[in-house]
Amino acid sequence: MIAELVKIKVPAAMNRNDVLAAAREAAAGWRGNPDLLRKHFLLDDQGYTYGFYLWTSRSAAETAHGDAFQARVREKFGCAPEFSYFDVLLNLDNLTDTISEGIVATPGE
Repeated sequence: MIAELVKIKVPAAMNRNDVLAAAREAAAGWRGNPDLLRKHFLLDDQGYTYGFYLWTSRSAAETAHGDAFQARVREKFGCAPEFSYFDVLLNLDNLTDTISEGIVATPGE
């Protein structure tokens, strides 16, 4: 499993509600991707929005964020996204009471 962080500069004309509306719109498209395990839509106080993704593989992330995705970001936000990748060693999820290594969950640990 890998994590990917996608960083996008929010235009000054966009506010939190605009970014939230864009996230809601994008979420529908991501729901059908079998390689995407989880996505978090984030917003900081420095004018950046982030997508934090958990993927089955880096190649799945790179495929999903190819030319078409980057063109949509440029159209909506006026900039190119920045990508960072991480090897997920362990995932603790207190909401589901699971700890997982890779993509196999171990309930109750």
